[in-house]
Parts: sequence; structure tokens; C-alpha cells
Amino acid sequence: MSTSHLRFWSTSFAHTGLFLLLSFVLVACTDDAPPRTDSGRTGGWDAYGGDAGGQRHSPVDQITPANVDDLEVAWVYNHGDVITGGGYEAAAHGGNPASTTFQNTPILLDDTLYICSPFNKVIALDAQTGEEKWKFDPEVDLAGAYLLNCRGVSAWTDSRAREGAFCATRIFTGTIDARLIALDAETGKPCPDFGESGAVDLTEGIGDIQSGEYGVTSPPVVLGDRVITGSMVLDNRRADAPSGVVRAYSARSGRRLWAWNALVPGAETTKTDEFRRGTSNAWTALSADPERNLVFVPTGNTSPDYFGGHREGLDYYSSSVIALDGDSGEVVWNYQTVHHDIWDYDIGAQPVLFDFPTKQGSVPGVIAATKMGHLFFLDRLTGEPLLPVEERRVPGRAVPGEVGLSPTQPFPIKPPPLHPGELKPEDAFGFTPWEKAACRKIIEEARSEGIFTPPSTQGTIQYPGMIGGLNWGSLSVDSGRRLMIINTQRIATYTRMVPRAEYDAMVADLAGEAPMFGFEPQEGTPYALERYPLLSPMLGAPCNPPPWGTLVAVDLASGDIAWEVPLGNTRDLAPWPVWLFLGEMGVPNLGGPITTASGLTFIGATTDAYLRAFETATGELLWKSRLPSSAQATPMTYRLSKEGKQFVVIAAGGHMLLGTEPGDSLVAYALPD
Repeated sequence: MSTSHLRFWSTSFAHTGLFLLLSFVLVACTDDAPPRTDSGRTGGWDAYGGDAGGQRHSPVDQITPANVDDLEVAWVYNHGDVITGGGYEAAAHGGNPASTTFQNTPILLDDTLYICSPFNKVIALDAQTGEEKWKFDPEVDLAGAYLLNCRGVSAWTDSRAREGAFCATRIFTGTIDARLIALDAETGKPCPDFGESGAVDLTEGIGDIQSGEYGVTSPPVVLGDRVITGSMVLDNRRADAPSGVVRAYSARSGRRLWAWNALVPGAETTKTDEFRRGTSNAWTALSADPERNLVFVPTGNTSPDYFGGHREGLDYYSSSVIALDGDSGEVVWNYQTVHHDIWDYDIGAQPVLFDFPTKQGSVPGVIAATKMGHLFFLDRLTGEPLLPVEERRVPGRAVPGEVGLSPTQPFPIKPPPLHPGELKPEDAFGFTPWEKAACRKIIEEARSEGIFTPPSTQGTIQYPGMIGGLNWGSLSVDSGRRLMIINTQRIATYTRMVPRAEYDAMVADLAGEAPMFGFEPQEGTPYALERYPLLSPMLGAPCNPPPWGTLVAVDLASGDIAWEVPLGNTRDLAPWPVWLFLGEMGVPNLGGPITTASGLTFIGATTDAYLRAFETATGELLWKSRLPSSAQATPMTYRLSKEGKQFVVIAAGGHMLLGTEPGDSLVAYALPD
């Protein structure tokens, strides 16, 4: 995928004559701000999602809607692990395909922040000053990787260990070359009693792995004395992809306790030491309910994503949320959000545990947020929907060889879908009449019959697109206000199933040169895949109408939309003053929100390199600050003592899939002294 595909090239804009002379003054007349309230609440962030259930909410309230405009940079830390100019486009021109993205959300233990860099270096920082305490380098093998990424680490304290003993508290991290590593939280040194010299080899039992195809990019989840991890399996390579098995290990010894592979119930592997290949994986963050000893696994769709004629039941658990027993790994319940998924509509968001409010009292629930912009509120104990869901007929006519296509798909009635479900030719967008006509022509010549239109040899408009919708940034739950906050993006995707003979001829014509941009092999199936974001041919603007990014609040009890606002502006995508004229029109985004008890929602995520603060109750934008790079990450916040400051911390590291420049900055904000 091109690093330029979601970028509005400044030079192109200059040629359109869109430069305008803007002269305006905004005068904000407001009542006197309410007096500052500071309860002295303290709070940490001891897990990737804020807690084991991923609510991304903080009880701290020093920073309020009344004083958020006073926030200033408190400190910046730069880890130095940056590769620029990589990705598919670089590979297509014979360059280094690798690129970094700093998607990390730190965790906090006592007075120390822990982060991981795109090279899987684990770093401990002083939470007050940002000064480095220690750094561990696992020296990962970068061969074959094109997107270097580590979203976070996890922590565990051994209740049996003597206080202050070496490795009594451990930091766990997964690596892009498939290792699970345990480090002493105080020193950063490997724990020698975990696995082999502090590491477990996650390729055990996986079999043949192609370079860069298998690893871990999301933090493991800790449940009791177990550390549980899924894996990243590179999309669209082959039908016989590495197994998507989820495994639990002893947090003390690294001994494997159980393994769950996404096979049809009752199916068994042929060898006890090898896991069935081609099964659905869990690449994003898992969640845990310690009280009920449950782990919640969000799955991707079965390899190779856009064709399923070979699956023979392997997608039984595809694009689902599965509740597993923490002791045995056995399935307690499962809920599928897409039947026979051939659209890459996997569940990228961490399942979020919450208390569903009813007149009879709260019911333990879990929210499954999908790439389609569908939100499923499920009973945490049974997996049954808490709000109505209905099966609706969807488009048919799959390519020859495809079997098992479902005539219906589940649609939640509440909350309603957060993403439009159809892109018609008359909906085509363009900044100029020529651009709009070009977009309209592409849509007219392809199949575009609404969400779940099957991939075709004619060409299909996939809307929501391949990134979402909703993705790994997940969502935040403010239980006190009974609101869920979530960000979406709206970028259509063009897909075409390329018959194998046609694809092989194209590859032969390359005569060993760099791979073709926009084409993926899907080996072991009758078709390769052509896939790219649906953008206008000259300016590179999305062919679907804005907003291209939104921030949405959903009422937790009713599922109704409480408010929705555009998220982000086209700064860094369009030249000055065009982006200023366009205003907050909503832009592509990856990352997620957090909320605080004082009534604030913080989010980066956008391509315009801002961290923003919104009022949670209303969606009003209260503050924004420019970052060194765009923040394709989810922030976190904490306050160590009643006398201390509340910090808001965000990783600013860009993302090649959005066309934003890689960076290496961890930026902390606080109120002035």
C-alpha cells in the first residue's frame, strides 16, 4: 500500500488554483469559566487499555474542561528507532520495504512508565520527568518486515516472591520475530527462570514461516499467574498461513499451560506438537475478567482474507469474540460478527468490558467493535446480545470457486452502524468537477451494492474499507456519564480478484524485479488480490464524501448516538491556506480515545499531528496541540500523588498506511506550575 495513497499532495493542490486569500477573525464570547476543582484524585494506567477490561478511562480530574486550554508540554522522550520512506511503495521501487510506526500506549507502575519501540526495545522512563531509567534491546530480526510496530507491554507481580526480589515484578513483551520476553521491572534484565534465558519461542509448533510473516505486535494479557498472547499473521500471503493459535504461559516459568486454535468444535490437530495452519488469528489486544477467570479473544478473518473457497469450516471462529476459560483455554461462548468473512472485516479493537445499565441493575457486558462500524453489546457471561441484532440479506454472486458465502449478516439495531453502508456513483466526491467525475466512473464500473458486496473479477467497491470503520484504537467507556466514545474513519477500498493465470503472467513480466504495488498473491487460491484505497487520480483525496473521520458518543444504556463530530483537519495533507479554509472536516485516523472523570476525551489518531481534548458530554472541541509527528496511537493519563500533576502522554510516530511521516516522540502534557 502506497505511503502516498492517503496524502493530498501539496503540489497537486497548487495546480488546482484552490489557494484562497482568507481573512477572518474568530471571537469566542463565553461566560466566566467555573472555578477550578481539584479533588486530589490519583490514578495510574497499569495495562495497555487502562485496565484488564480495556475501558481506557481514568479517575483523575485535575485537568478539567475549564483549565484544559492551559495544558503545555511537560517533557518529550525520543527513542530513536525510526525508519522512513518504507512500505509497499518503497519495495515497488526496489527500496527497503520496512517502515516504523510508534503506536505505543505506555503503562505505569509506581513512578515508572514502560514503553516499547518499533524495534521492540523496552524502555523504562521516570513518570515525572521522562528521563530514561533503562533500556532493553532484544535485537529483533527485521528481515521481511515492512511495518515495524509494538503497541505496548504488560506487567505482572509475583505474589509468592519476596518484595524487592529480582523479577518479582515482570514486564512482558512480544516481538515481531515471535518471542515472548520477561524482564525485571527494576533493571530491564531478562528473567532467567522464564523460558530459555528470559524468552519463549512462539514459533514452536507453527511450522514453515516466511520472512516477516509471523510475530507479535500487541501486548499480551495477564490473567492471574498466566500471560496469554495471540499473534500477527501477515494478510493475503497464502491459504496455508501460519496458525493463529492463542497460547497461555506460566508467568513464572514460561511453561505453556494451554493452546487454543480456531478449529471447528471437535476437530483435532494431526500432531500434538503442531498447530493446524490457516486458522483465524488474534493480532490485536485481548481482554481479561479476573473475577470470572475469562479471557476475551477478538479474531481476524481466516487466511488469505478475500477468498474462502478452501476453508472447509476453518472460519467457524473467524471475525468473532470468543470467551475462553482462563485455566483451560476452553471456549465458554463465542459470537461471530461476520459470517464467512471475505472482506478482511476482522475485529481489530480490543473487546471492552463494561457494566450494562438496566432498570433492574447492571449486567456485565462486553463491547465488540468491528471494522464495519458495527458495535455489538454482548452479555459477558453468555455472549448473547444485550441490545437487538438482526440478520439481514446482503449482496450475493461470489467469484467461481467461492463456497459458503452467507446470504445474511448480523446487523446491530442499537447502536446503529457508525459508518455509511453504501457508496453510489452519485455519492462520488471530488475537489474539482474532473476529480469527482473520475471517482464516479470508477464506482460505476465496479460492483458497489452496499456493505458485504463480494469481491469480484469485475472490481468491487468495499465500503467500509479495509482499515475501517473501527480498528485497533478501540474505544473508551465513561461509566459515570453512561457514554462510550469511539473514533471512526471512512475511506472506501477498491478490490479486484485477479485470476491466477493473469497474475502469474504479470509476475513473469517483472523478471525478478520488485513486487507490484497494490497486488497480493493469496497463494493456494484461484485468485490474487488487487487492493488499494479508493482515491481521486490527481489530488489523492478520498472518492467518498467527507467527513473522513468522526468522533462519536454512544449512550451505554440505550445504544443511541449522543453526538457525533468530524475529527481532524487536512493540515499536512493540503497546502496552506487550503487546509485552513477546509476546517475540521474529518480526516483519516488510526488510534483511539481516552476519557477522564473530569469530563474530558483526549485523542490523537488523525493525520494532522494534533492531540485534541473534547468535552465528553457534548463533543465540543476545547483544546488542541501540535505534535512532532502525527499520533497514530492511543494516549494515557495518570497522577502519582495528590500534590503532583496529572500528565497526559501520547506517542507521536506516524504511520505509513496513512501517508504520515514516521517519528519517535513520546510527549507528556501537564498544567503549568
